Amino acid sequence: MRWQLWLAALPMVFGACIGGGAARSQMAEPGCGNFLQCLFDRNNGRPAAILGHKDMNRSTAKVISLPDASKYAPGSIIVRTPERRLYYVLGGGKALRYRVSVGREGFQWSGTSRIVSKQEWPHWRPPAEMIKREAAKGRKLPKDMVGGPNNPLGARALYIGGTLYRIHGSNDAASIGSASSSGCIRMLNADVMELYDRVKIGARVYVYQ
Repeated sequence: MRWQLWLAALPMVFGACIGGGAARSQMAEPGCGNFLQCLFDRNNGRPAAILGHKDMNRSTAKVISLPDASKYAPGSIIVRTPERRLYYVLGGGKALRYRVSVGREGFQWSGTSRIVSKQEWPHWRPPAEMIKREAAKGRKLPKDMVGGPNNPLGARALYIGGTLYRIHGSNDAASIGSASSSGCIRMLNADVMELYDRVKIGARVYVYQ
């Protein structure tokens, strides 16, 4: 398995793909109620659970004809970073297409792997080095943030083998379609829940940049 990782600052991946450029700039804005709101919510600290609630419950899934479908086994996942789209191969030349958010500049990558595990309402556990780094700035991170509507990993997570990355949901619908993550593939909760039910452990994942 070959991976081409453009990670000049690998420790910043955080193991949970949080902290896009928009979130970073938000930290200094006075509208944030606290650091965690600034980190996870690009909308001036308003509760994430009410942000874009209509978007959070809709699906972007669309059945399309996939020109190169014969190259992939049914059940495979294809991510095309420049398109900011994820494709789930159905077979018969068809695929489900979803809008996604991808890594921001410097955190994009490409390669081939497999889904090695799945989790509903995943916990977020910041690495110790991230906790220490943020503490030095006077910002306290939780050691373990339980899954739920306000967790930045969203409703479901699919773990990509051999990497720190996940395909996961989001509590920020406005970020979908952007290049703002630290390498993970973000989806609307409605989309990731649907994909989660379809994808089997061992499914091939192809990421193109």
